[in-house]
Amino acid sequence: MSKIRIGIIGCGGIAFGKHLSGLSKCKDAELAAFCDIITERAEKAKKEYGSENSLVYSDYKELLKNPDIDVVHVCTPNREHSFITVDALEAGKDVYCEKPMAINYEEALKMYEASERTGRLLTIGYQNRQTDENLFAKEICKSGRLGDIYYAKTLAVRRRAVPNWGVFLNDYEQGGGPLIDIATHALDLTLWMTENYEPEMCVGRTFRKLADSSPENQGNCWGAWDPEKFKVEDSAFAFVTMKNGAVINLESSWALNLADPKEATFALCGTKGGIDTFDGVRINFIDGGRQVIEKPDLNAGGAAYFDGVKTSATELDMHRWLKAVETKTKPCVLPEQALTVTKILDGIYKSAESGRPYYF
Repeated sequence: MSKIRIGIIGCGGIAFGKHLSGLSKCKDAELAAFCDIITERAEKAKKEYGSENSLVYSDYKELLKNPDIDVVHVCTPNREHSFITVDALEAGKDVYCEKPMAINYEEALKMYEASERTGRLLTIGYQNRQTDENLFAKEICKSGRLGDIYYAKTLAVRRRAVPNWGVFLNDYEQGGGPLIDIATHALDLTLWMTENYEPEMCVGRTFRKLADSSPENQGNCWGAWDPEKFKVEDSAFAFVTMKNGAVINLESSWALNLADPKEATFALCGTKGGIDTFDGVRINFIDGGRQVIEKPDLNAGGAAYFDGVKTSATELDMHRWLKAVETKTKPCVLPEQALTVTKILDGIYKSAESGRPYYF
């Protein structure tokens, strides 16, 4: 069978750190084209991951004209996700777009509608679904062991880990800070675990309490950020109610004076038991009238194996995406699921801006 020919649009950090490294381990993938407005980046990607026949572009529209490209991966800043994805879908390409789906709900909706209209596959980069812990937790949720899940705590909280490169601190390009950057992963996991995609209302607050700290007092793990360029929130918190009565308590921050940070983690509480991923996977329930905490050993393998070979969450994510493309079946992350994640994030920002609850 011929390989799936892939075009990469945006050859920055996320492309090298996730997409190119993951796709290079997929035997059914051919990295056939690289595009970046800075041509040197595309050339570098070709040199490290392409072949002699790989093509280099500086204009993504030229790449989309190539009929030999089957799939496009969109790895650009958030603002560009929607229009590049829509153009790619309408050009007959299946699309893997990096998270978040778009800069806001309105733009994400355009992507979803384009996928529906064209019949092309669209998925969003929520690879954390593919970790050992989260695959196991998903099975627990599906089994009914937790009962009716009515409370969730969603965490994406760093102590001092502000990304000070690229456009992470640029509100125009990214649409926000840690809420849209890392809370998007934790929220996706929470909604996916519970299969609850019908939000009713949210109350949100954003803060810039540490963004203006002087460099000598930042203690940032990636070096000092420039307060003059820090145009997004450093923390955001929200309370979300769902139409079925369940609630989600969301916490996100790049820089918080918290001794025990947690990222892309959650706790779910149901009528029969609870589960969290704060320290591996922990399941709590009552047995024989006693409180019990069960902690499975996931080092033995199993859930995160693909074709008998243990692989990283990113590689597994890429394998399963390409399998969906090859078999013309639904991807692991459905566009309508990612659309709801963006819808909630957008609502939180709107609530924070207005100072009032936001009703979906």
